[in-house]
Amino acid sequence: MILVGELSLWVALLMAAWSAVTSFAGGSMGREDLITSGRRGLYATTAMVILASAGLWTALLTHDFSLRYVASNTSANMPKVYIFAAFWGGQAGSMLFWALILSCYSALAIWSVRDKGRDLAPWACGTLAAILVFFIATTCFKANPYDRLSFVPADGRGMNPQLQNPGMAIHPPNLYLGYVATAIPFAFAIAALISRRLDAEWLSIVRRWSLVSWFFLTVGITLGMWWAYVELGWSGYWAWDPVENASFLPWLTGTAFLHSIMIQEKRGMLRKWNVVLVVTTFLLAIFGTFLTRSGIIESVHSFAQSPVGAWFATFFFSATAVTIYFVATRLKDLEATAELESMVSREAAFLYNNLVLVGIAFSVLWGTLFPILSEWVRGTKITVGPPFFNTVNVPLGLLLLALTGVGPLIAWRKASTSNLRRQFMAPVALGLMSGVVLFALGMRNFHALVAYTLAGFVAGTILQEFYKGIRARHQMHEESIPLAAIRLVARNRRRYGGYIVHAGIVILFSAFAGLAFKKDHDVQLKAGESTELVDPLGHRWRFVSQGTSTSETLNRFVTAVGLEIWRDGVPQGLLTSEKRQYFDSNKQPQFEPSTEVGIRTSAKMDLYVVLAGVRDETAELRISFNPLVVWVWIGGMVMAIGGLIVMWPQAERRRAGGYVATLEPARSRAELAGTH
Repeated sequence: MILVGELSLWVALLMAAWSAVTSFAGGSMGREDLITSGRRGLYATTAMVILASAGLWTALLTHDFSLRYVASNTSANMPKVYIFAAFWGGQAGSMLFWALILSCYSALAIWSVRDKGRDLAPWACGTLAAILVFFIATTCFKANPYDRLSFVPADGRGMNPQLQNPGMAIHPPNLYLGYVATAIPFAFAIAALISRRLDAEWLSIVRRWSLVSWFFLTVGITLGMWWAYVELGWSGYWAWDPVENASFLPWLTGTAFLHSIMIQEKRGMLRKWNVVLVVTTFLLAIFGTFLTRSGIIESVHSFAQSPVGAWFATFFFSATAVTIYFVATRLKDLEATAELESMVSREAAFLYNNLVLVGIAFSVLWGTLFPILSEWVRGTKITVGPPFFNTVNVPLGLLLLALTGVGPLIAWRKASTSNLRRQFMAPVALGLMSGVVLFALGMRNFHALVAYTLAGFVAGTILQEFYKGIRARHQMHEESIPLAAIRLVARNRRRYGGYIVHAGIVILFSAFAGLAFKKDHDVQLKAGESTELVDPLGHRWRFVSQGTSTSETLNRFVTAVGLEIWRDGVPQGLLTSEKRQYFDSNKQPQFEPSTEVGIRTSAKMDLYVVLAGVRDETAELRISFNPLVVWVWIGGMVMAIGGLIVMWPQAERRRAGGYVATLEPARSRAELAGTH
């Protein structure tokens, strides 16, 4: 199977090249036979990439250490789940994994439009095949997982301890699924530009796949924050690391597109803006991959420097140049069919929302690139840390939160004074009441107060919209409240699924604001010694060291400390934190020691204990009180659930005349009830 997989990788390269050439030729000459051949070539490429992937998984699971990739990323004593996940844990394997996802996505996308979109399909197929040529060629020539060693070692090096976490099995695949999905909207955007078919057809295809990308990026980023929190031992979940930023950038522009597409569907506006956002999202995904693999940035997430970086840079600049050419030569075809009538309208609110999202993306991109640019210009690398990102993005984030609540309340075209008064009265009152109550309870942090006030306002917006819709269905159809709520969402999934996404954003911002009250304490304890600390809520905690212990398990040597805990005099049980030294099957140390954090989670606050080290039987500990962390994971899940509701196929079937009926403002009880 391993030899079959190796051969299949090279055949996949030939098939992808054939598909690209015949698809472009068929599209330009209008020859159906070439178009069909190109489509079949793409299907054959997918089959070959699947075989190549199966071969590598076989080599990993059978411990074939004659392959450099297997020997470099696994060892005989590693748990099976991490051996399986090693497929995407290294440079070469992750390149093949990208090609695997892209080929499957491409085959599915082209198959789904086989009976429609005939003007777009050959150009989209050719574009996707050309992208596959790049990734498969890079895998074959610069990062081949089937490269063999000149000798067969008795055991492999093993996996980096920071990757030996359950997050390794779920975070990277989700992030890759989101990254790679950006290629499908890009391909159909290029197809629409080439064929000049910039109507509703390409937009419906692009929207569907943009939602897929957004969903998986949301899940992947949330899981990445969780992974960093439980594994890296710094008691945080977002450090504005360059690779974190690289995953955040396409999410920002993808989110902007999913908002502005509603304006094009409803009013025929922002056509140029939407095309630019679609292609920019893909280019940012490629740029992020380049950052990860070029070695030009320092990150715990990045791969070592390799020739792959130069290939990615070439591909990125080539794709950017091609995109600029097609957009520049199709500007007349992208003219809007309507103009903005009022700065106080739903269109304007969505436009402001997009400007803020793009502004955040620019600030993140600038802060990420600044160390590289400074080194090129001055010869000295000037690091831009979290203070810069927080200073710029916290105000922009709060503005974005406010706009999240404003958009759904304003009418299309032009809002009247009576409409504004009626729609905003209850949400604004709830927001102000939230801020006043928290101030009265003693909260004095300015940004936190603003965040919770705005969160109350947006929550009021969401509750008001659900209340009106449920009440209308209850009165019109005599349904029970729970049934009315379910059917309201089911019959108007795009609109109310979006509100659920907004609810997740409210939860996330509320959780982020909790970081303003985080407390860290460095303590040293010998066996039997104790210390008392006060958390941000005023509770008194007592920690008694049970001493340190050592043990040996499957592939690691563990040093642990146990702490007996009391809160306000009430026993809370035992919490342990570990320092782990991994070794191979010959007991030789591998990698630097890693930390296993002790975490006790509650709805209000996490107790977070890190064993920094042991010196003369004294445990050196960092004990942190992290408010509201669990709500970060809950908020991410709520956003993902909302995204799934919006993606549900019925939402597409409810389209009429190229415009989305569910975007209409609630002008009647029937519309509110989701029966239009």
